Amino acid sequence: MELIGKYHFVTESYLLDFRGRVTIPMMGNYMLHAASSHAATRGFGFSDMTEKNTAWVLTRLAMEIYRYPVMSEPVTLYTWIDDVGRLFTQRCFQLTDAADVILAYARSIWGAIDIATRRPTMLDIAALGKYIADRPCPIEKPGKIAAIENESFGIPYQVKYSDLDINGHFNSIKYIEHLLDMFDIGFFRNKEVQRFEISYLSEGMYGMPLTLHKQEMLPDEYALAVCCEGKAICRAKVQFAL
Repeated sequence: MELIGKYHFVTESYLLDFRGRVTIPMMGNYMLHAASSHAATRGFGFSDMTEKNTAWVLTRLAMEIYRYPVMSEPVTLYTWIDDVGRLFTQRCFQLTDAADVILAYARSIWGAIDIATRRPTMLDIAALGKYIADRPCPIEKPGKIAAIENESFGIPYQVKYSDLDINGHFNSIKYIEHLLDMFDIGFFRNKEVQRFEISYLSEGMYGMPLTLHKQEMLPDEYALAVCCEGKAICRAKVQFAL
């Protein structure tokens, strides 16, 4: 079995933003699809985990984009396991165009939880470790994200039907969509998101009253948060470039 998964996509018009480019959330969906497929063909996918009453949860994701794919462009996404620990495994991604020019890299951290208790479970290091690939992913690993100064007051939002994933919880990509929606469209007309990083702290549920937060930390660098009753359930950081 190959250590590195290779998945092909062709961008379609319904996947693009007003500039005719694939969005960061859609790139995230490509990555989740590739991660799921890669895991399933190696014996630790959704069905395999469900049989053990466990489930994968994405805890952190960092993406760096060098060029955004455009309409009808074929792209290839590579994914591989970078490291395995007792509670977390690290997975990397590389997105390339038809000429094999690199479009983006991403790093992600995953944990497993017990479906009933929602508590972390130990990973099978021996089983997962044999799929670790020695392939470079030359971007900074996801790290600690600064808190917003005031996480009690923000833009109100309530978790809706379309926000839910297969487990009935706030979809990890929906967090990204709602956070990026806080920026005026002018940001996306004149700048590009160069790096997006997100840390998922706890699960969002249907009907949960949330607040969305944004704070400029440095020029073109913002700290973001999704909070419930003044406590962050996720934090993110976005860096823009011209």
